[in-house]
Amino acid sequence: MAANASEKLTVIALAAGKGTRMKSPLPKVLHPVAGRPMIEKVIQASKKAGAVEVRVVVGHGQNLVRQVVEPMGVSCYVQEEQAGTAHAVRCAKPENIEGDVIIMNGDVPLIEAHEIKEFVRVFREEKYDLAVVTAVVKRPGDLGRIVRHHGDIVAIVEAKDASAETLKIAEINTGIFIAKASILAEYLPKIQNNNAKKEFYITDLISLCIQDKCKVQAIKSTPKVAVGVNDQMELAKATRLIFQRKALQLMESGVLMIDPKTTYVEESVEIGAGTVIYPNVFIRGRSKIGSFCVIESNAFISDSEIADSVQVRGGSYLESSRVHSKASVGPYARLRPDTEIGEEAHVGNFVEMKKVKFGKKSKAGHLTYLGDAEIGEEVNIGCGTITCNYAADKKKYKTKIGNRVFVGSDTQFVAPIEVGDDAVIGSGSTITKSVPAKALAVARGKQFVKENYVAKASEPENKE
Repeated sequence: MAANASEKLTVIALAAGKGTRMKSPLPKVLHPVAGRPMIEKVIQASKKAGAVEVRVVVGHGQNLVRQVVEPMGVSCYVQEEQAGTAHAVRCAKPENIEGDVIIMNGDVPLIEAHEIKEFVRVFREEKYDLAVVTAVVKRPGDLGRIVRHHGDIVAIVEAKDASAETLKIAEINTGIFIAKASILAEYLPKIQNNNAKKEFYITDLISLCIQDKCKVQAIKSTPKVAVGVNDQMELAKATRLIFQRKALQLMESGVLMIDPKTTYVEESVEIGAGTVIYPNVFIRGRSKIGSFCVIESNAFISDSEIADSVQVRGGSYLESSRVHSKASVGPYARLRPDTEIGEEAHVGNFVEMKKVKFGKKSKAGHLTYLGDAEIGEEVNIGCGTITCNYAADKKKYKTKIGNRVFVGSDTQFVAPIEVGDDAVIGSGSTITKSVPAKALAVARGKQFVKENYVAKASEPENKE
């Protein structure tokens, strides 16, 4: 059932600033926090909180910002000149919004949906016209202070304008405002730019509405909602906090983390109970890891699916791959995109695979490259085996190896080629023709032995 106009929630995210303190050519809101652009986290939290529409105010680097946010189903509004926060909100055309509006910066990546829901709940239950979200912090610094009288907000005082007594106040403005859309439509045009920067500030809404006896209040929240990102140090802090939050969630669901402070798991990752994560592991993207797995130190796993009881040993790199149950990978193995490892298979140290289907209980113990290949079940791939999949015509060709094939060490398969079930490939072979089932294939130069060669070569020349 569609929401009533008064129950509609719209979020206006301010993302037009240059972010000069970032010292980066990338628009500030596109800087990644725990793997994803910070504006993306703000949008996701807003939608999960029930926002029927998210309007993003863009300006600096707007073409790049649009490429990220528009596929998420938001509307973009351009602020041509940076003339303050109130001006930015006006650019989002609040006059054609119904219901309630949350205004927040696009650089608050720690915000969560349940917090937004709580702001809205309090705002609506108390029937406020306008509210600012505040937090009590240990080091308020240059943040605006919340001045109250008998518990009610009377002003937001910027630190640069505050008296010594006001600077002692620990309750600060988080930059998050909630208002009835009608209040924004009426009072935003009344804000003046009578200040040193000649900018229009959203904080002036508070005094204007109080003067007109509107119902205005400050809603206290937790300090983390005040964590904005303005420089690289704050970016790193926000990333660390999100990784720690994810680690806590995983441990609460039964994942064993030896050192959660040095484990980096993105919010989108799923991990089953009973899995052990060693220090210095990075897991990102759409990765899913089953139960009772062991992920050893320095493993990097991206957009990969790992079933139950899999061992990923130290230093391994998995990208867009799939590993079935009870398989083992590594140490120092690399699985490139479109690789699938079968049940109980073993991929050993310094083995690289790309676009390979590797069968159940097959083994490639060490120092091997397999690309564009289908490997059957219970196959033994000897050390130094290579599928030569890239030809002089700049095309890639496929190698197919059947079940229970034994491949001796230092073998090269020149694709396209097929090897039948139960065949044996002699060590040191360069296989250029397909091999029938149960056949032995040996393709190497004939050994030549010249006896007493060293003794003769070392005899002194006869100079007579």
